[in-house]
Amino acid sequence: MQMLKARLLMLKMEENREKAAGIRGEVKEIGWGSQIRSYVFQPYTMVKDLRTGQETGNVQAVMDGDLDPFIDAYLKWDSLGRPDRKAMSAD
Repeated sequence: MQMLKARLLMLKMEENREKAAGIRGEVKEIGWGSQIRSYVFQPYTMVKDLRTGQETGNVQAVMDGDLDPFIDAYLKWDSLGRPDRKAMSAD
Protein backbone atom coordinates (compact mmCIF):
# COMPACT_ATOMS: atom_id res chain seq x y z
CA MET A 1 0.00 0.00 0.00
CA GLN A 2 2.83 2.41 0.83
CA MET A 3 4.41 1.72 -2.55
CA LEU A 4 1.16 2.65 -4.28
CA LYS A 5 0.91 5.87 -2.25
CA ALA A 6 4.53 6.74 -3.11
CA ARG A 7 3.89 6.20 -6.85
CA LEU A 8 0.70 8.27 -6.73
CA LEU A 9 2.58 11.03 -4.94
CA MET A 10 5.35 10.95 -7.56
CA LEU A 11 2.79 11.12 -10.38
CA LYS A 12 1.06 14.06 -8.71
CA MET A 13 4.38 15.87 -8.22
CA GLU A 14 5.33 15.33 -11.88
CA GLU A 15 1.90 16.60 -12.97
CA ASN A 16 2.37 19.73 -10.83
CA ARG A 17 5.87 20.28 -12.28
CA GLU A 18 4.53 20.06 -15.85
CA LYS A 19 1.69 22.45 -14.99
CA ALA A 20 4.14 24.96 -13.47
CA ALA A 21 6.41 24.67 -16.52
CA GLY A 22 3.43 25.45 -18.78
CA ILE A 23 2.58 28.56 -16.78
CA ARG A 24 6.19 29.73 -16.62
CA GLY A 25 6.73 29.53 -20.36
CA GLU A 26 10.07 29.69 -22.14
CA VAL A 27 13.01 30.24 -19.83
CA LYS A 28 16.29 31.52 -21.19
CA GLU A 29 19.72 31.37 -19.62
CA ILE A 30 20.60 34.67 -17.97
CA GLY A 31 24.05 35.61 -19.16
CA TRP A 32 26.11 38.00 -21.21
CA GLY A 33 24.13 39.30 -24.16
CA SER A 34 20.70 38.53 -22.74
CA GLN A 35 20.04 42.02 -21.37
CA ILE A 36 17.08 43.95 -22.74
CA ARG A 37 18.22 47.50 -22.05
CA SER A 38 21.59 49.23 -21.86
CA TYR A 39 22.32 52.32 -19.78
CA VAL A 40 25.26 54.62 -20.52
CA PHE A 41 25.99 57.39 -18.01
CA GLN A 42 29.46 58.57 -19.06
CA PRO A 43 30.90 60.17 -21.27
CA TYR A 44 27.46 60.70 -22.82
CA THR A 45 24.03 59.62 -21.64
CA MET A 46 21.77 57.12 -23.37
CA VAL A 47 19.30 54.37 -22.56
CA LYS A 48 18.55 51.91 -25.36
CA ASP A 49 16.12 49.01 -25.47
CA LEU A 50 18.00 46.33 -27.39
CA ARG A 51 14.84 44.48 -28.45
CA THR A 52 12.95 47.37 -29.98
CA GLY A 53 15.68 49.90 -30.75
CA GLN A 54 13.92 52.59 -28.67
CA GLU A 55 16.45 54.98 -27.16
CA THR A 56 16.60 58.22 -25.21
CA GLY A 57 19.35 60.55 -24.06
CA ASN A 58 17.59 61.42 -20.81
CA VAL A 59 18.94 58.72 -18.49
CA GLN A 60 17.81 60.53 -15.36
CA ALA A 61 14.16 60.53 -16.46
CA VAL A 62 14.33 56.77 -17.09
CA MET A 63 15.96 56.22 -13.70
CA ASP A 64 13.14 58.28 -12.16
CA GLY A 65 10.58 55.91 -13.70
CA ASP A 66 9.67 57.49 -17.04
CA LEU A 67 9.38 54.20 -18.95
CA ASP A 68 6.37 55.08 -21.12
CA PRO A 69 8.33 55.38 -24.41
CA PHE A 70 9.91 51.98 -23.76
CA ILE A 71 6.57 50.40 -22.85
CA ASP A 72 4.95 51.80 -26.01
CA ALA A 73 7.85 50.56 -28.16
CA TYR A 74 7.64 47.13 -26.52
CA LEU A 75 3.89 46.87 -27.13
CA LYS A 76 4.35 47.83 -30.79
CA TRP A 77 7.21 45.34 -31.13
CA ASP A 78 5.14 42.61 -29.48
CA SER A 79 2.09 43.32 -31.68
CA LEU A 80 4.30 42.91 -34.76
CA GLY A 81 5.19 39.40 -33.64
CA ARG A 82 8.52 40.29 -31.97
CA PRO A 83 10.57 40.72 -35.13
CA ASP A 84 14.35 40.80 -35.02
CA ARG A 85 15.55 44.38 -34.53
CA LYS A 86 17.85 44.08 -37.56
CA ALA A 87 14.85 43.10 -39.69
CA MET A 88 12.88 46.08 -38.34
CA SER A 89 15.60 48.59 -39.30
CA ALA A 90 15.77 47.14 -42.85
CA ASP A 91 12.14 48.17 -43.54
